[in-house]
Amino acid sequence: MCGIVGYLGTKDAMPILLEGLKRLEYRGYDSAGMATISDGLNLTKAVGKIVILEKELKRRSLAGSIGIAHTRWATHGEPTIINAHPHVDCEGVIAIAHNGIIENYRTLRTLLKREGHNFKTETDTEVIAHLIEKYHEDASLEDAVQKALAQLKGAYGIVVISTKESRKMVAARNGSPLVVGVLDKEFFIASDASAILPYTRDVIYLNDGEMVILNSHSYRTTTLDNKDINKEVEKITWDLEMIEKSGYPHFMLKEIIEQPQSIKNTLRGHIQPDGIEVKMNCLQNGFPKAMPKISAIKLLACGTSWNAGLVGSFMMEKILRIPATCEQASEFRYRWPVIQPHTLSIGISQSGETADTKGALELAKKLGSYNLGIVNVVGSSIARLVEGGLYLHAGPEIGVASTKAFSCQVVALSILNLGLARYLDKVQPLENKEPRVTDKDFKRISNELIVLPDKVQQVLDAVYDKDSGQGIIQQIAKEFKGINNFLYLGRGYNYPIALEGALKLKEISYIHAEGYSASEMKHGPIALIDKNMPVVIIAPHDSEEPISYDKIVSNAEEVRARGGRIIAVVNNGDDVISKMAEWVIEIPNTLAHLVPVLATIPLQLLAYEIAIMRGLDPDKPRNLAKSVTVE
Repeated sequence: MCGIVGYLGTKDAMPILLEGLKRLEYRGYDSAGMATISDGLNLTKAVGKIVILEKELKRRSLAGSIGIAHTRWATHGEPTIINAHPHVDCEGVIAIAHNGIIENYRTLRTLLKREGHNFKTETDTEVIAHLIEKYHEDASLEDAVQKALAQLKGAYGIVVISTKESRKMVAARNGSPLVVGVLDKEFFIASDASAILPYTRDVIYLNDGEMVILNSHSYRTTTLDNKDINKEVEKITWDLEMIEKSGYPHFMLKEIIEQPQSIKNTLRGHIQPDGIEVKMNCLQNGFPKAMPKISAIKLLACGTSWNAGLVGSFMMEKILRIPATCEQASEFRYRWPVIQPHTLSIGISQSGETADTKGALELAKKLGSYNLGIVNVVGSSIARLVEGGLYLHAGPEIGVASTKAFSCQVVALSILNLGLARYLDKVQPLENKEPRVTDKDFKRISNELIVLPDKVQQVLDAVYDKDSGQGIIQQIAKEFKGINNFLYLGRGYNYPIALEGALKLKEISYIHAEGYSASEMKHGPIALIDKNMPVVIIAPHDSEEPISYDKIVSNAEEVRARGGRIIAVVNNGDDVISKMAEWVIEIPNTLAHLVPVLATIPLQLLAYEIAIMRGLDPDKPRNLAKSVTVE
């Protein structure tokens, strides 16, 4: 992995490919390269930032109106020039860019070496180039690609060019996304639509097991066993302005500040004016026939999406009275999960391309589950895989550390929870015949969702001062920027906030941070607490479960007794825990299951400010990719 761009047309390919790579920088990378065809194959690679590659390209002046380019995160082989993509065959005829991991590359490499192929790199991708070379001796490029891919085990999104057929480009996918941009006499290929949006909004999304063959005037899509298929050209609805910084120094800050509007977009069209119904297409159409009852709910996700899913599992068990568990997709798919009849699985992924989440959903479906998805990117792999679901409509999220997607995922889960409550009351009433959510409570929850964007804005205004730099968050960041360890504690719905706050800090500031349930503090983490340890205690008061607040008050007392430096996130007007804390962050009152939206925002800002004060780039943290399309 990480980013692919291809161009075939009438213009000079180099500047188009370079601009595409720049638009994929947010995905993370350690090296980059480009190959074009003009009087042979022209290849240029560089380690480090795109600007280094750009200098090399200007020095060498790559010509040609067909080419491919790639940004790489090392998975096999160190980040060196020779290991950077594109990779070539023995004769320098074929060039290939590849996202994914080839699991049987060692076996194939050994066989190809015996046949006389000369390998120059440590990568798995080079195996594909040599396989295509082998079959391309007496076959067309597309036939050679098909034969080569039939030998592979693993995930890939590839784009291939050949000097033997210098006006042809072939791309194929199996587990790693590719989108094709279409114009009259120009074609674009990318792993992310943002790379081709400046040139066209008309795109074709390849599904797993599909291939596209492009030439100067036309394209053809087939299955990997060479059956022609008709692919509908879709229209991208978002625009370039949505993925620009709009005056902010970093995408991460922009996306944190955008959250009020993003949440409004997620809510739009779902909450009805009377406040006692939600509109959800995913619970209509074939859903009643497929799910006449629901015995269990599994939420499948990774990273920040998993933390949002944990919030969702708590709210679903409480309201729906059905077992609901949130599982790490990467673990779920590699053990022996038991899927009961009438299980509903919900995959959560900002990009809709997370390899492990997609794989977990495929396994769940194979075991009999009915699948829904909550994704942000329209037309993504998970969106096409599931039977139905919700789009976040949060707008493009460019910063590697997810922020606005988390908030919108929690909101989407709340909407889905309301819809499921109404649905289950009709088809699967509780034994006591009481509704899971009364009309009064339904309206209360709906109204709280409607005002949630305003409360998010209140939090942003109260804790962060972009102009003066003297907001409470900036003050806390200045105090703790040199600390090397943090502890985050929360109970109930506040436990996932602790996990998410710790994750954000370690992702972009490289500070070791642990998120724990406060109830587990005595089972180990308490040993870490001393006068140098900052402890973030997330403790908004839950009027429905006051005992939870009382318990975390006791936890705060224990931290204070051991000299821990308490940073408290509490409701406005809290007069208990705030008196124990060195620093206090206040948020408005809201429903318990919506607290994660309000309480996480200050922690996102804290991680951002600490990263900035440590001289780090929060948009491009080391070793991380925005969309994890490999396992």
